[in-house]
Amino acid sequence: MRLTIFAASGGIGRLLLHQATDAGHDVTAVVRDPGRLPATPARVLTADLADPDPATLRAAVEGADAVLSALGPVSKAEAGVAWRGTDAIVTAMRETGARRLVAVSAAPVGTVPSPGRPHPPRHDPGDGLVLRTLAYPLLKAVLRAHYADLARMEDVLRDSGLDWTAVRPVYLSDKPVTGTYRTAHDQNLRHGTSISRADVAHCMLAVLTRPATVGRTVSVAY
Repeated sequence: MRLTIFAASGGIGRLLLHQATDAGHDVTAVVRDPGRLPATPARVLTADLADPDPATLRAAVEGADAVLSALGPVSKAEAGVAWRGTDAIVTAMRETGARRLVAVSAAPVGTVPSPGRPHPPRHDPGDGLVLRTLAYPLLKAVLRAHYADLARMEDVLRDSGLDWTAVRPVYLSDKPVTGTYRTAHDQNLRHGTSISRADVAHCMLAVLTRPATVGRTVSVAY
């Protein structure tokens, strides 16, 4: 497949790039700083998704069979980059006819208000008592700006008219890829507390060819 990977130098993006090229895909990697990328057979384009150039994004996605985005705020100061960057990616995809888009989000986002979902469910049906009453309320207090950005990013996906999927991982680790994990559509996973970045990348690639994930959120955890 011809794939375009945005934020390909980040924690998940770098693993996406490695797994995609190892699998023999024809990959275009879009990064803000090419110097952060290891040696790769992928075509590399430079773009700052905080202030994207439309022509560069069109060049990045034109002819792509699928687009994968690992875009997300690293710090509170970067909050907003996910939804604004995704909006720019969606615009470029519409203009070039690219259709399939898979983006990384986060497990707590389903209960975070956004302009498109001002009154989300108070609790996710997949969350157990500890996650619902202790872990996620604490995380949402500490990472409020991050999750608000990702919630708004999911609004962009829902309004895009594209064949989108949002992958929602739980707590991320740096363990190696296993290919063995659980997934659920449109709700979190009971007792799901961790997942490696490598397996999130594996899941994002796996859902590309699963029509049942189009227009859905996919939670992933061990």
